[in-house]
Amino acid sequence: MLWKGLVLSALSVLNSGMIFANGASGNSTSSSFTSAIKVSGNAFFNSKTNERFYIRGVDYQPGGSSNLTDPLADIDTCKRDIPVFQDLGINTIRVYTVDNSLDHTKCMQMLSDAGIYLILDINTPGASISRYDPACSYNADYLQSVFATIDAFAGYDNVLGFFAGNEVINSENTTNTATYVKAVVRDMKKYLKARGYRQIPVGYSAADIVSNRLLVAEYLNCGDDADARIDMFGVNDYSWCGDSSYTVSGYAEKVKLYSGYSIPIFLSEFGCNKVVGSRPFTEIQAIYSDSMAKVFSGGLVYEYSNETNNYGLVQISDDGASVTKLTDYYNLKKEYSSVSNPEGDGGYSTSYSISECPTYSKGVWEANNTLPEMPAAASAYFTDGAGEPLGTLISTQNMCDDVEDDDSVSSLSSVASTSNTTTSSSSSSSSSSSSQVTSSTPTGNTTSQTTSKSLVSKQVSSSSHASSSKSKGAGNIISTPLLFQWIQKVWNIIL
Repeated sequence: MLWKGLVLSALSVLNSGMIFANGASGNSTSSSFTSAIKVSGNAFFNSKTNERFYIRGVDYQPGGSSNLTDPLADIDTCKRDIPVFQDLGINTIRVYTVDNSLDHTKCMQMLSDAGIYLILDINTPGASISRYDPACSYNADYLQSVFATIDAFAGYDNVLGFFAGNEVINSENTTNTATYVKAVVRDMKKYLKARGYRQIPVGYSAADIVSNRLLVAEYLNCGDDADARIDMFGVNDYSWCGDSSYTVSGYAEKVKLYSGYSIPIFLSEFGCNKVVGSRPFTEIQAIYSDSMAKVFSGGLVYEYSNETNNYGLVQISDDGASVTKLTDYYNLKKEYSSVSNPEGDGGYSTSYSISECPTYSKGVWEANNTLPEMPAAASAYFTDGAGEPLGTLISTQNMCDDVEDDDSVSSLSSVASTSNTTTSSSSSSSSSSSSQVTSSTPTGNTTSQTTSKSLVSKQVSSSSHASSSKSKGAGNIISTPLLFQWIQKVWNIIL
């Protein structure tokens, strides 16, 4: 008990002074340039103009996996990069991970003013579905992290959609994880409804695995429970390399493969770099053609900043103050500017039916059509909200066996909630910087803080267990303060 008391006291100090600086609530963006995007049939539409919306974007996680930070919480980063987005001529960015305890108001408003939407991956490296033990990683602590991220972003009109997972199924022998991805989709959509939020599209970003890519798409869009079906489907596809063609690249085959799919499909990653010199991005001509528009709704180029994998469009300076536009950038800008969206509705359809669920087949498709029940402890979030966001400092993948620790977990969370409430009452600022952490609730939903059962981070043996993409900016957890690391070790000894 003495050790627990010390841990609780230390956590209280951290929450009140070092980690959380709770900001003003009521974050939202509203701009004539970013009216909410809605889904109709197999396409996206602007809810105000009713014009079809095609994604023209880039994947954005400056720093990559070696220096994982939240780009939407640093106003200097946003001031540096958003003008570049505008110059490039894009309308959407995808961010792979954020810190839900930080304030994103200013950056989201800047994006909105620039006419740019956000597709946000809801997971973090430490809070995600594990490929190695998906049942264990699907727990109430994990859902608290997911729901807290929804709380942080649901008030922004320029959030185009949430991804419930990214390449969780990344091989022939990981199809069993699809059951838990689908459960997360269901829980996210139910949470959005329960909290009175806009029904933001919830989707999944899939690896282009030949043996199961269609099975994944069908499984996530099948069944009688509409809440368990995704609203949009992203495909990470690098099949068009260099000066390829619509047929040689396999694009024609994929249009045929996904023809009749009842929800929007888009390329959540594209841009093969297996070329000599710079990427010509000639696939842009095909992606926004009449041939593809009847099935696909655009795509996102991987990726904005040049990291160790050499997919970047720009090079960020060592001090982070500026960027240098690379040849890939100019090639992409030229292609984007030379191609218009298809006229009219692009041949979209509202008459397609949902998919039939794939049959279980050992070694081929091992996902169960009966989904696990949502962890009972997570039901409180539907009525009371997710509670204090705990950012990226927790790892939830091994929390399936923490039932006996519920009392101490609740005590820890109560301390965090109390100290943050105190901080919130003494601070009216909603500004953010790289060293300040704030939390807020979107306009229209007064969220009473509930007791979060998210425990102080347990160390996971390797971040490769997380369902993050191949060095896609989600390989390592955002750096943890030394004092907090010490508290983790003490807590692990207690356990």
